[in-house]
Amino acid sequence: MNGTRHLSLPAYDHRPGTGPTLVFLHYWGGSARTWDPVVDRLPGRDTLAVDFRGWSRSRTLPGPYTLRQLADDTAAVLADAGIDDHVLVGHSMGGKVAQLVAATRPARLRGVVLVGSGPARPPAEITVEYREFLSHAYDTEESVAAARDTVLTATDLPAQAKAQIAADSRAAAEAARTQWPLHGIAEDITEHTRTISAPTLVIAGEHDRVEPTDVLRRNLLPYLSGAQFTVIANTGHLIPLEAPGELADAITAFAPTS
Repeated sequence: MNGTRHLSLPAYDHRPGTGPTLVFLHYWGGSARTWDPVVDRLPGRDTLAVDFRGWSRSRTLPGPYTLRQLADDTAAVLADAGIDDHVLVGHSMGGKVAQLVAATRPARLRGVVLVGSGPARPPAEITVEYREFLSHAYDTEESVAAARDTVLTATDLPAQAKAQIAADSRAAAEAARTQWPLHGIAEDITEHTRTISAPTLVIAGEHDRVEPTDVLRRNLLPYLSGAQFTVIANTGHLIPLEAPGELADAITAFAPTS
């Protein structure tokens, strides 16, 4: 069910059920439907998944496409949907956005789940040269396929999932597609992440080459007070698509229904 009522807001899908609401924020190249395999394993749960500004159904929305704008959009979507009692679940770029939202300390935020999240402090490997290279990862269908099959995943996904990844990676405004690799990935948000007071779970993929477990241990966990940390075996970076069952179980254990 699409709950968007205002044209200036990103598109979102709200599936009513038992709370607290799980609010899903997608990775760079993803969309709300990236989370479908996880949501489908959470029957009866209240869920909301956003298409970030500039991506998928929200690709015609004007910029800026900064992390701060995406965080503000997320808060606006929650208000539009009438949701207050919630848990933020952010994947990769969406994880960094979730950190910024959580840092504002929403009154009814129950917890934060960071899945293969962009770390609060950019690792040394994020050089200017790397960012320029990364900004071209989704330029063509061939480059998307190469990134998907050699970097983003550690498992062989079904053909339908592969096609979805390819389509979503290309379904973006040009400025939105380059904002993360050229700017967002290098943004240091440690001053914000340190202020998060909600319980936090960090989930890593055992074979994640984008946000490896050691990077999350070194560049994210130290800035979160008392965060739980778990590693999902035999998965790469696209955990919502590669290991949706394990991810759904981890989320449910961390944030059960009221």
